[in-house]
Amino acid sequence: MRIATWNVNSITARLPRLLAWLESSGTDVLCVQETKSTEEQFPAEELRAAGYESAVNATGRWNGVALLSRVGLEDVVKGLPEGPEYDGVTEPRAVGATCGPVRLWSVYVPNGREVGHDHYAYKLRWLDALRKTVADDAAGSRPFAVLGDFNVAPTDDDVWDLSRFVGATHVTPDERAALAALRAEGLTDVVPRPLKYDRPYTYWDYRELGFPKNRGMRIDLVYGNAALAGAVKDSYVDREERKGKGASDHAPVVVDLDV
Repeated sequence: MRIATWNVNSITARLPRLLAWLESSGTDVLCVQETKSTEEQFPAEELRAAGYESAVNATGRWNGVALLSRVGLEDVVKGLPEGPEYDGVTEPRAVGATCGPVRLWSVYVPNGREVGHDHYAYKLRWLDALRKTVADDAAGSRPFAVLGDFNVAPTDDDVWDLSRFVGATHVTPDERAALAALRAEGLTDVVPRPLKYDRPYTYWDYRELGFPKNRGMRIDLVYGNAALAGAVKDSYVDREERKGKGASDHAPVVVDLDV
């Protein structure tokens, strides 16, 4: 079974590439982030024609997440049950479902904007709500994972130049502590470093030739419980999908399971 996560940075803009990638990669379940669509605008019919059911949590121009599955889609939960609001709004940043033999969550963690900003405090609250939400599934015997754009680089090696991030979000001790608390619920990073190359980044800014110069960050993660981690046979970042015209600024992260 092949699962993956990909921040597509607009599912409408990326749809032709997405459909082609699903076919060529043979992915069974894809966790999608930053759909930038409403649920009504989501291309569910096109995806159904390609063999994928969709579970979508999306409300408009910003944010939005989805699960695309060709192995079943049951027990769908939209949003974190105890998720915090920002400016009085519950943002569409999480969706969970059972897909065949595995339970998965697709998440798009808030960016945080600046250290000390209200959005930064919201990010930390959101990560704590995610921890509480997945605790039971993480402790269970069924293969389980939470996948997505976490907007946190877990270690210093997960950014191309740490000096460029001094005083900025994504690398602060509090953000990394929130990730560590999530892992402490029984989850591990199932995409180890190194893979087939040093520093397998997943995101490169469009500006200043970020991708050609490999000035990236590893912020798209797959955290699995013991049952899922024990079933992992391979994992990789599909850097090829970051290349060319019309690419997202993120690459898909793929994990192969024997379940």
